[in-house]
Parts: sequence; structure tokens; C-alpha cells
Amino acid sequence: MRFRSGRIALFALLLAGPAVAQEIPALDPSSVPVRPAEVVATFPHDPHAYTEGLFYQDGALWESTGTIGRSGIRKVDLKTGKVLMSVAVDPPLYGEGIAPWGDQILSLTWKNGIGFRWSKDKLKQLGSFRYTGEGWALTNDGRDVILSDGTPVLRFIDPATFKVRRRLTVTHDGRPLPNLNEIEYVDGEILANVWLTDRIARIDPTSGRVVGWIDVSELHRQSGATDINDVANGIAWDAKHRRLFVTGKDWPYLFQIKPPKEAARQ
Repeated sequence: MRFRSGRIALFALLLAGPAVAQEIPALDPSSVPVRPAEVVATFPHDPHAYTEGLFYQDGALWESTGTIGRSGIRKVDLKTGKVLMSVAVDPPLYGEGIAPWGDQILSLTWKNGIGFRWSKDKLKQLGSFRYTGEGWALTNDGRDVILSDGTPVLRFIDPATFKVRRRLTVTHDGRPLPNLNEIEYVDGEILANVWLTDRIARIDPTSGRVVGWIDVSELHRQSGATDINDVANGIAWDAKHRRLFVTGKDWPYLFQIKPPKEAARQ
């Protein structure tokens, strides 16, 4: 779910707040591990980038941004935050998650049921694909692209045809976990921002069970972001150097944090 203005967001949350609170399980450290994010390094991030998707590849950060009229895809220099290359996703489309596949970048839109294929070298549009329901985020596990749509169900999709191969219901303590937002495949787990929270779920991609949580509330505080829309969102994994990056919508910082399995071994 996305809101276009703080006033609309506040009104909607006042109406839906109790329902959201009941649907999203409370953190229980006695159930699964809950660990605060441990910051390794901090990098600049465009404070006007309404982050929807994020990944790291070939020495650069790739990011997609949302809201109508501000949606786009960009290649970013990690150390400086400078935009090296970008393309707009034009109105009335609302840009959402992205994921790499070969020499392409696949991108989603929120409620339009259409996604796009872009060349990675020039961000030139190569084609499009269709899907049902909303599009929130994408990642890939080396075989499939994985799509989140705000529900507890993740779709594993053939990247060539965009046909669904299987569906996975994500659960915490036996209950479906809604509001799955930006996702990233990391060390054999799916990490997922849970919208409207300062937490990242660690998901077993076979069973769908949440096996742990990363608490990013302190990072949110350090970002100084106070608008109701400026929630934690954005996870990127540099597998070669084992670096995990996280950020949020309109946050001025991108944080490198310890990968959850390394943090758990301490």
C-alpha cells in the first residue's frame, strides 16, 4: 500500500490503524530471534528518493522510486549517492520494485498490472509483461523472480514468461504475515520489509516460516525521517563482499548492516 500525501496517509491510518495492528503480529523474542540491526557503515542517500526497490550488482546500487510523477529507476554510486544513470516511469504509472535478471532489469508498477524489461547498460525499455494483483517488490533466487504484492503470499515466477511457478504463504507463529514489501534473497533466506513497521522478516523460502527478525527502528531514528510515509524500505545484498544494505523512503542515509547469519554467530 502507498499513500500520495501525508494528509491522506494520516486519514487512512486513522481509519485502518486498529485493523493493521491486529493483523501484524507483535514481536516475541521467545518465539523467533529478534536482533537489532548492527551498522557497519553509513552512506549518503537521496532524501527525495521514495525507495520502492533496491539491489546491488556490478559495483553499483540500483534503485527504483515511487509516487506518480516521481517514479523511476536509477543507477547510483554507493559511496557518494550520485545518480549515474536514470529513466523515468511516466504518469499515470506508479513505479514499484525492481530485480536484475541477466542483462535486464525487471520492474513493477503498483496497481496497473504491467511490468517492464529494461536494458541494464542503458536503461532502455525492451518490453513489458503482465501480472495479476498489485506489484510491490521483486527479487530473484537464481532461478525464479519472487514477487510481493502486500499480501502474505509470495509468487515465484518464470522470468522469461512471467508465469507463476509456485506460491508461498509467509507465516509467523502459524499466522499469515501481511504487508510484505521490499524483498531481497540473502544467504538462502528471503528478507522482507514489513510495511508500517521498523522490522525486516527473515523468511525460509521453502516453508514460508519467519525464522527471525531484524529490528531497524534505531536506523529509522537516525535517519531523522518523521513523515508518516517515510518508512523503512529497501534491502540490497552484495553477495561477493557479503555486504547488506538497507534504507527507507526519503531517508538521507543508506546503512550497511551485518548480515543476519553473521550477527547471529556473535
